[in-house]
Amino acid sequence: MAEEYTECLLENNKFREHCPGCKVDQMKKSRRGFPFSELFSVWIIVLCTALPISSLFPFLYFMISDFDIAKKEEDIGFYAGFVGCSFMLGRTLTSVIWGIMADRYGRKPVILIGTASVVIFNTLFGLSVNFWMAIITRFCLGSFNGLLGPIKAYAIEIFRDEYQGLALSAVSTAWGIGLIIGPAMGGFLAQPAKQYPSLFSEESVFGKFPYFLPCLVISCFALLVTIVSFRIPETLHNHKVADYAASHDESIKLLSHDPESHNVTERNEKTSLLKNWPLISSIIVYCIFSLHDMAYTEVFSLWANSPTKYGGLGYSSADVGSVLAFSGFGLLVFQLSLYSYAERLLGPIIVTRISGSLGLVLLSSYPLIAKLSGLALTLTVNCASVAKNVLSVSAVTGLFILQNNAVGQDQRGAANGLAMTGMSLFKAIGPAAAGIIYSWSEKRQDAAFLPGTQMVFFILNTVLALGVILTFKPFLAESTQQ
Repeated sequence: MAEEYTECLLENNKFREHCPGCKVDQMKKSRRGFPFSELFSVWIIVLCTALPISSLFPFLYFMISDFDIAKKEEDIGFYAGFVGCSFMLGRTLTSVIWGIMADRYGRKPVILIGTASVVIFNTLFGLSVNFWMAIITRFCLGSFNGLLGPIKAYAIEIFRDEYQGLALSAVSTAWGIGLIIGPAMGGFLAQPAKQYPSLFSEESVFGKFPYFLPCLVISCFALLVTIVSFRIPETLHNHKVADYAASHDESIKLLSHDPESHNVTERNEKTSLLKNWPLISSIIVYCIFSLHDMAYTEVFSLWANSPTKYGGLGYSSADVGSVLAFSGFGLLVFQLSLYSYAERLLGPIIVTRISGSLGLVLLSSYPLIAKLSGLALTLTVNCASVAKNVLSVSAVTGLFILQNNAVGQDQRGAANGLAMTGMSLFKAIGPAAAGIIYSWSEKRQDAAFLPGTQMVFFILNTVLALGVILTFKPFLAESTQQ
């Protein structure tokens, strides 16, 4: 079949021997079996990118306290929100640029720049000595970390058609795992001289920079991923993509003797991304869910670290790390075993809608969890955290699929860059708004209406409810392009 396919393209003068995209397409036609190597490559690249995004949250409360910028304990959440949002602000300003570069110069260069930026700027963040250094290094990390959009395009292009659902599930799973394992690493490895005095001295570099160790470990992993990524193939075609796409579909139609081959050119006409409603509607819903997820990540850590007198759990950074590590394991098991089946059975829109609706019910129980103690508290928090993260990642995966099905290869990098810009803007708002609201909620413990943290979780549920409502017609549309 691969030889026949190649010969057909050669006859139409569309197959280019030195085109990396053509070589990848030829490889996909000739290979059989489960794509382990492709799955591993996508997995580690996305994981490397996601780890530093939220790794700071378990220790950010203590880091801001060490900077002595907050005048009162209740103000720590206010300043923590700005450090948390600086990464997303940087990514908001550059995501479309990275998407366009991926469409013009290839997916691989953007991927390599993104992984290398983690090595440099995440290390510098761990060495921050004041509030503004932390802000600037996180902003630079976000500005150069624009590979989430291109890696989604890459995953669609490197996997065979029957595994494309798995490809985007791998992206969202690795992303979700990174957003959970990152904080777990931050919780276990921050302040090592205090947590592990027998291994780390107060006079060592890890004693003087108590938040450097988790950043260093993540940066070392990113360096290894950068080296490995030099071996991945480029998937972008270096000739006229629109002509190639049409000829590709025409060739397949000819090989299958499909009488409807005359419709191919019409389906592959390039349209403006801003006029592509299936794409735009899925991006808008994606932004709402992203705002909720990032705000939840910030709130969960602040809530867990806060003293019980303010409605928190009184957990240490290591306690938070334990909860998030368990959540990561549960998420991994679910995504690899059940998500693909649920997506094939129900479709991406229904999966997103059900996940969001169940998240509303779960999040409503969080203020009651803080009233528990001992083993009951530990079990409940762990189970709730696993369920919440499984539901969040399942919702986002469905939206990934909708976005990438709405465009062709020649627009996929820019489309994902557009999605990244919107998502990053909303995620930049999330931590800042969550920090401000959480700080405000701690000052209203005796309010008559939704006192203390009840107000925080009510606002989170309001945002999530809006996202669920927008998954219904006529707002959210599914593309007929395949």
